[in-house]
Amino acid sequence: MLSRTLIYSLLCSLSISAAQAAPDSHSTETQLAKSLQAIKNSRLDIALNEVDSLLRINPNFKLAHLVKGDVLMARAGAIDNFGSAANAPRDKIEDLRDEARARLQRVLSQPDSKLASRLLWKLDEQQKYALVVDTSRATLIVYENVNGGPRYVTDFYITIGKLGTEKVSKGDKRTPIGVYFIKADLPKNKLADMYGSGAYPLSYPNEWDRKNKRTGSGIWLHGTPSDTYSRPPRASDGCVVLANDDLEKIAPYLQVGITPVIITNRTDWSNEQDHDERDALLQAIEQWRGDWSSLNTDAYLRHYAHNFSSDSLSYQAWAKQKRQVNSAKSWIKVGVSNISIFTYPEQPNMVVVNFEQNYNSSNLSNRMKKRQYWIKQNNRWQIIYEGAA
Repeated sequence: MLSRTLIYSLLCSLSISAAQAAPDSHSTETQLAKSLQAIKNSRLDIALNEVDSLLRINPNFKLAHLVKGDVLMARAGAIDNFGSAANAPRDKIEDLRDEARARLQRVLSQPDSKLASRLLWKLDEQQKYALVVDTSRATLIVYENVNGGPRYVTDFYITIGKLGTEKVSKGDKRTPIGVYFIKADLPKNKLADMYGSGAYPLSYPNEWDRKNKRTGSGIWLHGTPSDTYSRPPRASDGCVVLANDDLEKIAPYLQVGITPVIITNRTDWSNEQDHDERDALLQAIEQWRGDWSSLNTDAYLRHYAHNFSSDSLSYQAWAKQKRQVNSAKSWIKVGVSNISIFTYPEQPNMVVVNFEQNYNSSNLSNRMKKRQYWIKQNNRWQIIYEGAA
């Protein structure tokens, strides 16, 4: 009977007991995995107990309802596949199969998920937490800032765009890949029911998106409708969607204008080479600051790549402007503090650097938050974008 189902195949191909892989018996995925493991072992009584427990907690959990229906049909000897009830809509069953697969793989990948992501090279002291959305694992990971480095806190199942990732244009139903920040906190009472218990707009399109002529907007972290516990892995119009209770759990970690949300096709884990590269970049940033402060404009401009741009300014226009400005100065002092560094997903050797800049000169003083994109070209770090953060 159920020994031939899709879920049985998943458990066998992963070659690991789901019950052993996830010690947290209170998690949704652990209970689901225990139920599926019991199905594999033909222990339908245990499977039914586990799925009933899930439904008592989350009565709108459609996948759990499907599993329960399969268990009941199996007990009557009337099933030969996962979700094989008569007249079941095939598209909906495929969606739930995808969710079952994603949730089971999340359980089995827990040890890896607790490692530090190589996307988070440095957090500034204001950034208490950082989020990494790994679309390949249908997972949002929360990291705590510990002395500038990331430490795993928790993770959650998420839904992304119907057509996957790599958003390019408005309405393409894809989720963007990149480094973004929380822009606002929209409460439930200001939203339609489809957004669930709240929403957090992200800063898409960012500077790199605009440089690459990507369009669209309205990419949010948000919840699910009141009659829905969770959605399949690919079901949104591009937003990152969590179950309402999970969205409420991440709310304390989010700081408007401060918390980074990095969306990637796949996250890898930090290693010693990343630490060396980060240190080399920090040295390059310090050299850039020093050359600017010394009024050595030629040395300062060598930190900028020839494909550099700053909003509407090309490298040539930027260089001309900086030469004119510096020629009117008798002295400059530039201070840099609260530096954060994030490697950019799917863009080898590119990072996003944020910092607070304290600029003082013979005729002007100001403080501002600045953002730069640095890229390593010909074994040298150079700036390809610079602007206000």
